[in-house]
Amino acid sequence: MPKLFAHLPKLLSALALGVLAVGSTGARAADDSAALAGLKDGKIAFDIHEGNPKLLLARLNVIDETRQSLIQQGVKPHFILAFRGPATRLVQTDQDKIKPEDRELAAKVAARIKEMSKAPGVDGFEQCAVASRTQETRTELVLPEIRVVGNGFISLMAYQARGYAYIAP
Repeated sequence: MPKLFAHLPKLLSALALGVLAVGSTGARAADDSAALAGLKDGKIAFDIHEGNPKLLLARLNVIDETRQSLIQQGVKPHFILAFRGPATRLVQTDQDKIKPEDRELAAKVAARIKEMSKAPGVDGFEQCAVASRTQETRTELVLPEIRVVGNGFISLMAYQARGYAYIAP
């Protein structure tokens, strides 16, 4: 047993040095400066079609985090959030079109959209009328913060033609 313990101080010393080395060369701070060099404005059109309210809420949170990060880095965001497909059912007020088990989270999605609609850099929300028809929802029941457009694909194309980056999270 004494031989085993004789190496213990060297082992602990080596372990401590290893921890210090990992700590000093650990994760680097995130840095977007190379990508953002020279940009004053960041224009993004988000194509959102997530029909799971938990995932939709998570996407909205990441989009808002992105908006805040751009502001912190000196770039003015210009965001359009375009809803279509299954997301359509989660951004309207007809509770019958939302599964009972999804209604609580859909209310949180609506609250998040209302909050984001007042945030600097969020230029607007859009709902595709074609998606409303195919999802069997009524355009007059879309959340009040969301503008109904005739065709979401046309709208997204137009934003891209005006320099907005297309992102489908």
